[in-house]
Amino acid sequence: MTASDRDATGRRRDWDATTYDRIADPMTRWGTDVLGRLALVGDETVLDAGCGSGRVTEQLLERLPRGRVVGLDAAPSMLAEAATRLARFGDQVRLVHADLLELTADTLEGSAPVDAVLSTATFHWVLDHDRLFRNLASVMRPGAALRAQCGADGNIARLLEAVSRVGGQRAGTWLYATPEDTRRRLADAGFVDVEVWTHPEPTPIDPGEPLETYLATVCLRVHVADMAEDERRQFLRRVAEAMPEPVIDYVRLNISARRG
Repeated sequence: MTASDRDATGRRRDWDATTYDRIADPMTRWGTDVLGRLALVGDETVLDAGCGSGRVTEQLLERLPRGRVVGLDAAPSMLAEAATRLARFGDQVRLVHADLLELTADTLEGSAPVDAVLSTATFHWVLDHDRLFRNLASVMRPGAALRAQCGADGNIARLLEAVSRVGGQRAGTWLYATPEDTRRRLADAGFVDVEVWTHPEPTPIDPGEPLETYLATVCLRVHVADMAEDERRQFLRRVAEAMPEPVIDYVRLNISARRG
């Protein structure tokens, strides 16, 4: 979450973390799948890069009875939500407010180098993947695993067409990368055993208020942030009606690599 989350004054836009946490079943499901690809003994230190409200972080901590997690996010409201959810883990978890493009060993306050990095639904908000992967490599021990998933090239294309049909254009910026570019960037940053692939993840959302809330909270959050309430409600309704079906046409970019 970087420049695409900033308003006209340059201030970072926060998320509605309470609503996000309530509707984040799709992101949690993806995170569970990615976590399943991460082999853990139980005593590792793991960086959750973009921990959000902590739903996947909680699952990660349950797999680390003798380990620790650093949950990093750029949104204060997400970290507040995560702090409540993860309070039972005590000092096994440290929550850090930081931007991944500014990540250094000092950011992790003594927890680097980490034994692994996990990330879901975050990297597409980071606009410089070359720098992102270099920064991650800099806080990982040699041989540490990276397991991640984010939006891929073609992500939510049909949704964006619906926005265009009602006379809008999605605000903000993001980076939906290709597998080819991602493999190159990872290799350039010093990662080995690189595997990158995509898969479609069409996600049905109940029509009406659930779909409109989901669009406002996740996909079109920046676009509607400065709209008056009536304007926002009408715009979201028009977009929902312009969609071929109440399905978010997600395409996911999967990353498996190891720091060389």
